[in-house]
Amino acid sequence: MSIVSNKAFASVARILPIATVMEGEGFLVHRPFPTRALSHIDPFLLLDEFGPANFAPGEAKGTGVHPHKGFEILSYILKGGFEHQDSLGNRVVLQEGDVQWMTAGRGILHKEQPIEAVKKNGGTMHGFQVWVNLPASKKHIAPGYQEIRAQAIPTFTDLAHHFKVKVIIGEAFGVRSPIQTQTPIEYHHYFLAPQALVEIPLNRMHNAFLYPVAGTITINDHIPITRGQLPVLGKDGDWVRIRNLSETESEFIFFSGKPLGEPVARYGPFVMNTELELAQAVLEYQQGIMGYLEE
Repeated sequence: MSIVSNKAFASVARILPIATVMEGEGFLVHRPFPTRALSHIDPFLLLDEFGPANFAPGEAKGTGVHPHKGFEILSYILKGGFEHQDSLGNRVVLQEGDVQWMTAGRGILHKEQPIEAVKKNGGTMHGFQVWVNLPASKKHIAPGYQEIRAQAIPTFTDLAHHFKVKVIIGEAFGVRSPIQTQTPIEYHHYFLAPQALVEIPLNRMHNAFLYPVAGTITINDHIPITRGQLPVLGKDGDWVRIRNLSETESEFIFFSGKPLGEPVARYGPFVMNTELELAQAVLEYQQGIMGYLEE
């Protein structure tokens, strides 16, 4: 990939702090949003990084049976593993590097627990979960499930510029993910060798941001970013330039999504457009319309 100097680079509109909160049965997650200060970055409703955390035998926690409605959910496992079960009948074990995409649509029940080896023997857990909003016209579609195993994730490697990118969702450098989404988004995991440089094309109609995973990077050669910071990019450029300042490999995840521009009403695991629709979602869950799942 040639590096040229006449490109229009997007500014950094703001840098968000990343809070630490307790979730599920008692595990810590790092969360830039939603918070009291920021509800969402349209169409992204929630971004959680769980871990990296080291658990002693018997310490690892997950989530019990719970519902979702009105959006889609991506889970990406970096270390450890989870056992997933849902009301569609899916029972799968997600291991290191695996990706899961679940469309809640009109309603789904599921639960997630650490794999038995981690529960019993302890170990490291690390991964991400992202909620992506559905437009009003698709909030009542049938729920669905997709996954990509680690070895099948499309990957682009640039040996000349010393970076690699796993294309989890969307397309990068001519490589496309097989996951089909209802809302157009990009979700790419970048790995940069020391002093490596990558220039990423942007869509000015999208909201875009970066999540640093490891190391220190600079944006457009003058804004240093490290873990604990989430830079949101402006819509005033067609590219963003990222350079690794670390002496070891740096990692970050690139997010981009087409905003829906619709009202967001949320209550726990339900995301609709109005308070009335939220009340209806709660009623549907209570009446068993979203299905059943054994604990």
